[in-house]
Amino acid sequence: MGDRRPETHASASPAVAASSEAEEIEVLESEDVLPMATEDFDPESTGYISTEKFRNLLQRHGSELDPHKLEVLLALADNNSDGKICYQDFVNLMSNKRSNSFRQAILQGNRRLCSKALLEESGLSLSQRLIRHVAYETLPREIDRKWYYDSYSCCPPPWFMIAITIVEVAFFLYNGVVLDRFVLQVTHPLYLKNSLVYHPQLRAQAWRYLTYIFMHAGIEHLGLNVALQLLVGVPLEMVHGAARIGFVYIAGVVAGSLAVSVADMTAPVVGSSGGVYALISAHLANIVMNWSGMKCQFKLLRMALALICMSFEFGRAVWLRFHPSAYPPCPHPSFVAHLGGVLVGITLGVVILRNYEQRLQDQSLWWIFIFIYVVFVLFAIFWNIFAYNLLDLKLPPPP
Repeated sequence: MGDRRPETHASASPAVAASSEAEEIEVLESEDVLPMATEDFDPESTGYISTEKFRNLLQRHGSELDPHKLEVLLALADNNSDGKICYQDFVNLMSNKRSNSFRQAILQGNRRLCSKALLEESGLSLSQRLIRHVAYETLPREIDRKWYYDSYSCCPPPWFMIAITIVEVAFFLYNGVVLDRFVLQVTHPLYLKNSLVYHPQLRAQAWRYLTYIFMHAGIEHLGLNVALQLLVGVPLEMVHGAARIGFVYIAGVVAGSLAVSVADMTAPVVGSSGGVYALISAHLANIVMNWSGMKCQFKLLRMALALICMSFEFGRAVWLRFHPSAYPPCPHPSFVAHLGGVLVGITLGVVILRNYEQRLQDQSLWWIFIFIYVVFVLFAIFWNIFAYNLLDLKLPPPP
C-alpha cells in the first residue's frame, strides 16, 4: 500500500544544529537522513531520546506532520513517565514501520488519544469517506484507523485482487465458448482435459496445484467466488497491501490443492475457493477476536450473511463431489480445498490481519505458523511421491 507522506522542504544535512531545529522534523522521514540525526537526538548513543526535547520539537514543528501522526507522537511522549523514548521506535514511526514496543507504549499508556474519533470528522470528500469506511471495516483500533487514513494514497491501487478476478473471469468465458456451456461446465465430458485443472493422475505437473483456480465448475461457482473475493479481498488489500493479502490468497490456494491430494486422493480440483476462504476466514476470525473494537455497521448481520454464503458454496461443492460423475470413473472436483483455505485463514491470515503495519518477522506466532505450513507442504510433497504407490490406490485414468 502507498504512503502519503508530508512534503520535505529542506535537504539533508550531516549536522543539524540547535539553531536549525526547524529542519529536523522536515527531514525525519528520509531513510538516508535518519541515521545522521541520531547524534542530535541521542548524543550519548544510549538508544533513547529525551522526552522533553522530543515534545518541544513536536510542539514547535508539528504543523508539518499529518495531524493524526502528530497525535500519536504526542501520545508516545506522554506515555513515557521515565523521561525517555526508545530512539528506534521513533525511527520506525517516522518511516511507517511501527514496532510492537511502540504499539504497546501507546495502548498501555495512561493517556488516551484526546481528539475526536475519525468517524466524527466532517467535511470529508467522497474518496476520504471511502478510505474511512474501509478503515472501520478492517481495523479494530482507532489509532490504526487514523494511521491508515493519513497514510493511504491509493498508490498502488488494490491491483492483485482485481487482476486475479479479471483473469479468472476471462478463462471462464473462454472455456464457456469452447465447451458451449456456462452453467455446470464441470459436467462436460471434455472439461478435465484442460491443462490448468488439478488431476490426481497428473499431480507431477506442479503448476496444476496453483493454476486450478482459473477453472470453475460453472457460472454459479465463479459468481460467488468473485463476489466474495472482491467484497472482502479488495478492502483488505487496500489496508494491508498486495504482498500480504496475495500471500494469504496464494497460500490458501496451494494448501487447498495439497489438502485434496492428501485427503481426497482420487478427485480433481477446480476453483479459487481455497484462496477466497483463506481471506474470508481470516477476516471473520479477526472480527470475532476484536469484537468490541470493530466498528463496522451491522457486523453481526454481515457475519451471518458471510457464513451463509460460505456454507452455501461449501454445500454446493459437497453435493457436486458426490453427484454421479459425468466422466466416470473419475469423480467430480473435491470440496476439501475449501477446508485447506480455512485453515490457512485462521492461522497465517489472522496473524497478518492483526498486525497492521507491524513487522511480521517480529511475531513469534508468525514463525510458528510459517513452520507448520512449511511442514505441511513438505509432508504433502512426500505423500504425493510415495503414498499413492504404497497404498496401491486405483486412480481414475488421465483425461
